[in-house]
Amino acid sequence: MTDPIIHLEDVWFSFNGTPALEGVSLDIYERDFLGIIGPNGGGKTTLLKLILGLLAPDRGMIRIMGEPPERHRTDIGYVPQYRTFDFGYPISVIEVVLMGRLGHIHSPFRKYSLEDRKIAEECLAMMDIADIADRQVDQLSGGQQQKVILARALATEPRVLLLDEPTNQVDVRTEVHFFEILRQLHEDMAIVLVTHDIGAVSVYVDRIACLNRRLFVHDSGEITEDVLAETYQCPVELIAHGVPHRVLKEHDREESP
Repeated sequence: MTDPIIHLEDVWFSFNGTPALEGVSLDIYERDFLGIIGPNGGGKTTLLKLILGLLAPDRGMIRIMGEPPERHRTDIGYVPQYRTFDFGYPISVIEVVLMGRLGHIHSPFRKYSLEDRKIAEECLAMMDIADIADRQVDQLSGGQQQKVILARALATEPRVLLLDEPTNQVDVRTEVHFFEILRQLHEDMAIVLVTHDIGAVSVYVDRIACLNRRLFVHDSGEITEDVLAETYQCPVELIAHGVPHRVLKEHDREESP
């Protein structure tokens, strides 16, 4: 097997003395599609921010292609949670997507090149929103806005795409289209998807991880009520119809030191 793109080894992190992550180890490889599930406050967004280098671990090691995260930010595309982006700001769709090219600009005047604009336009076309490039983002539907943010992430030309609950504010039809786009992108890059949508996890991802301060990765991709109850710390009932769907095996839990 080739070396991982992302490597975390025994990573711990706390906020003002309150543990958020405990002993997290994880490897992400080329063309991985990893789904991460877990309760609110379980550390999912914190984990993504550590990978991005926006936070530093209390202890443990994080490497992106063998180097510290801050050296490879242009290799990682990031789609934050919907509610963290101010869509009321007066800016056009193409201007938002061009922001994804900022890390590639080396001119002191911070001007976009023709190549930057070409890449941004290609990303809009990939998301099927090229026809609204000049519209203001505050005039768009929730699904269109989320496609704009994904196009911005793709404009960085990433090797890894991190998505934090990307379909929280969209309808079912838009969600299905969104995941079909991710299926296509998966052919060219690794994807890490944080979500509460068990159905999406069961159909689209290759591997599943459960995170509630501690991380448990399931390479087999099977989901059971017991595992979800353990992860969410409450009883969980599963309702499934159609195929495919997956069931996770029990965690081999270790006591926290």
